[in-house]
Amino acid sequence: MIALLMRDLRLAVRAGGGFGLGLAFFLIVVALVPFSVGPETALLARIAPGVLWLGALLACLLSLDRILALDWEDGSLDLLATAPIPLEGIVSVKALAHWITTALPLVIAAPVLGVLLSLPAQGYLWLIVSLLVGTPALSVIGTFGAALTVGIKRGGLLLSLLVLPLYVPVLIFGAEVARRGAEGQAVQVHLLLLGAITCGAMALLPFASAAVLRVNLR
Repeated sequence: MIALLMRDLRLAVRAGGGFGLGLAFFLIVVALVPFSVGPETALLARIAPGVLWLGALLACLLSLDRILALDWEDGSLDLLATAPIPLEGIVSVKALAHWITTALPLVIAAPVLGVLLSLPAQGYLWLIVSLLVGTPALSVIGTFGAALTVGIKRGGLLLSLLVLPLYVPVLIFGAEVARRGAEGQAVQVHLLLLGAITCGAMALLPFASAAVLRVNLR
């Protein structure tokens, strides 16, 4: 499992479309917001949590089609399916590799980019916490979408259409945790709901992804 994880991390870096592209997209989205809504500090501070969460979500979306596509193209996916490792474990490792290479750099960069949007000082901690709790769900859900569309030529658009509705609850509760934290309000309920979504996705979707892959590999 560890060897598979290290292999996926190396492939994500070498093949491109990993953390570099995600970070660049995240920076562009955040940098363009002040130009579109104006430089008013109060307005930027109010919308900062939602903008940062939306930027992180869209940045994660960019590299979803690469989670399984490279293994499908070179035939490695067929070998992995016949390996002694359960296919559910392989799918979980793929999701973990995506989170490390794409989502984790966004979590680290989010507070820095929050300065551009005048995010209140008390909001930085809750922004990081909400991203740490919510982004694993984005990777797991994205892996499920990648399993559904693996082998489809130019399936990136279809993948986005399938995954985005499933991302909406994560976006709602993640942005709400960051917003309430920035305003000094209670965040416990929304943070627990966000954690429940992540735990539910991590518990159920690897089995669904593995089942879909078995059908696609027949």
